[in-house]
Amino acid sequence: MPVSSESLPRGRDKTSGVALTMKKFVLCGAAATVAETATFPLDLFKTRLQLQYSTGSATKNKGMMSVARGIVVDEGFFRLWKGLSPALYRHYIYTSARMVVYEAMRDTVISSEYNQSGTFPVWQSALCGAFAGGLGQFLASPADLVKVNMQMEGKRKLDGLPPRYKSPFHAFKSILKQRGALGLWRGWAPNVQRAALVNLGDLTAYDTVKKKLLKNTSLEDNWICHFLSSCCAGVVAAILSAPADLIKARVMNQPHDENGRPLVYRSSVACLVKTVKNEGFFALYKGFLPSYIRMGPWSLLFWMSYEEIRKASGVQGF
Repeated sequence: MPVSSESLPRGRDKTSGVALTMKKFVLCGAAATVAETATFPLDLFKTRLQLQYSTGSATKNKGMMSVARGIVVDEGFFRLWKGLSPALYRHYIYTSARMVVYEAMRDTVISSEYNQSGTFPVWQSALCGAFAGGLGQFLASPADLVKVNMQMEGKRKLDGLPPRYKSPFHAFKSILKQRGALGLWRGWAPNVQRAALVNLGDLTAYDTVKKKLLKNTSLEDNWICHFLSSCCAGVVAAILSAPADLIKARVMNQPHDENGRPLVYRSSVACLVKTVKNEGFFALYKGFLPSYIRMGPWSLLFWMSYEEIRKASGVQGF
């Protein structure tokens, strides 16, 4: 059924362009902090599952619950949040950048009619989502590299290996010293590929579903609409991103020789081929369950928090 013009995406806020963009950037970071903190343990489970084979550990084929129980029993409950701080740093850059870039492209670059009619073709939304996600992740790759390495420190201790890093800052300094500035972007290609797929799913699904709900149902731009849209976004994003997510984790966490050359995977393509050859196609979805279980709640918490924070701050809905 038709809806009033108030239900359609509205025009720009009266705040100046630069000030509004910065405000949205900060609000995105706040919403991402809520979602990341609440769901971070699931990201740890997913990373440990993905790296079971690539780390050469003698203990393999563990399920999600077994990995979770092992971390709590062997390493301690609060180790579930090991690596949280670099993850938050990453999201302040990655999530804020992708959201701001996507909205700017949607409202001004790709579809000039969006603010007037609310029409935004799915292919244009997908293009904006993939570009915004890839750019945001490229900027945040150093923080993501530190996060993945910190998540594996507890596992190294259990395997009898000496700790590599004392803190996220120490990890950052060590990587910078050992590999140089470019070393902070090691694994950026699968990182960016994964982020492009995640945002192609997440941003496109959320924006499209929300728009369709507002246009074709009696729902208003409220928490019910946000809930339904974010649930769809989490499912689509998890399905599209799982293979690239596994490849990203393995490439970023592999050991290197004294010259900084990778010892296991020469590239993301080599990792893909080797994984499928040695473990089978469905190994690309190793860790999919915790990935989906995390991505679903993450998407739900982020979108609902972001929409409410925008509303409370006087910024119009996404």
